[in-house]
Amino acid sequence: MPAPTPFTRRPVAIVFKDESTFKDTYGGSVGLIALQATLLLPETPSDTILVTMHPIGGTAGLPIMRWFAENGVHVLACDSRYRGADYALIMEKVVVDLGAAVRYAREKLGYAKVVLLGWSGGGSLSAFYQAQAEHPTITATPAGDPIDLAVAKLIPADGIAFVAAHVSRHEILTDALDASIRDEANPDVRNGSLDLYGDQITPPYGPDFLAAYRAEQRARNRRITAWVKAKLGSLKSAGREREEFGFVTHGTMADPRWLDPAVDANDRRPNWCYMGDPQVVNMSPIGFARYSSLRSWLSQWSIDDARGDGPKNAALVSVPVLVINNSADDACAPSHAHRLFDAVPHDDKLFAEIKGATHYYQGQPELGAEAIRHIRHWMHAHGFDHAPVG
Repeated sequence: MPAPTPFTRRPVAIVFKDESTFKDTYGGSVGLIALQATLLLPETPSDTILVTMHPIGGTAGLPIMRWFAENGVHVLACDSRYRGADYALIMEKVVVDLGAAVRYAREKLGYAKVVLLGWSGGGSLSAFYQAQAEHPTITATPAGDPIDLAVAKLIPADGIAFVAAHVSRHEILTDALDASIRDEANPDVRNGSLDLYGDQITPPYGPDFLAAYRAEQRARNRRITAWVKAKLGSLKSAGREREEFGFVTHGTMADPRWLDPAVDANDRRPNWCYMGDPQVVNMSPIGFARYSSLRSWLSQWSIDDARGDGPKNAALVSVPVLVINNSADDACAPSHAHRLFDAVPHDDKLFAEIKGATHYYQGQPELGAEAIRHIRHWMHAHGFDHAPVG
């Protein structure tokens, strides 16, 4: 392998005005957003930069970002305003944040071409962004708060690379909702016939059970959504339309996939997910949607209201697309990668699989290097990188 390309890691602040009627993140002045970003700048020149953002995660510290830079690929890894704080996250505002990062890359840093790197939850975000950049339609959040993505003047990217990506936050949550919970206020009240962690059910799970389980998960999501809308409506009716209400959702890591490896099969380890033992995560503070505001639930988690749907938005994009699936991914199941790929309406798309790779390539630098090679060859084939490909 060639020697790593020297690079510098430079902190960047992306500051812009925010037209929101009230703040939903801590710190800073009202009417101003300051995003933290990291520019990974190789000595090898390029007119193309990868821009990456995860709705809540910090991507700059991921080993794969360093590997990109060591291979001559320029990267801007930007945090959204909600890093580590998805309890108030509004997906439409995250699209605005990603738009600020793309604009910064073009207008401040001077790159001629921008490729979105949609890693994990950044995949559906990248598709949502590109769809609205090409065809802006949104003028309000699902809760009815104004946000005009046409006025935001989002700059379309030149390509999208999906890596270990899932189809949406609202679907990955719904597929992980504990279908056995009967009472949101008392999660110990359970239906034993649907309790994956009880003593009545063990893998493998048959098709009839899975169909019933998935149906109840969706029904639970819709019951929470109905309660959210009623609560939000009561606040507005009382003249408190700018107020919020926080709540807890228990039991959010009960996806049969993580217990039965034959469900949406790949090479992952059974009884495990990317956050650890799924039974522990199911009721732990780090679970999906554990804490949420009313508006955030509708924008981020509601199966019927949230708009950050990867396949639906991928069906609207016109730029070249690469989809990379990790065959031992313990966070994003293989069907998600295939659904993203199949949704792209044109033929300038490519699918690749990294055999044995987990979600983070943890302890797998050689598999991370394989992913980098796929992306660099795809970039080079589309004129997205002037550096020679090894």
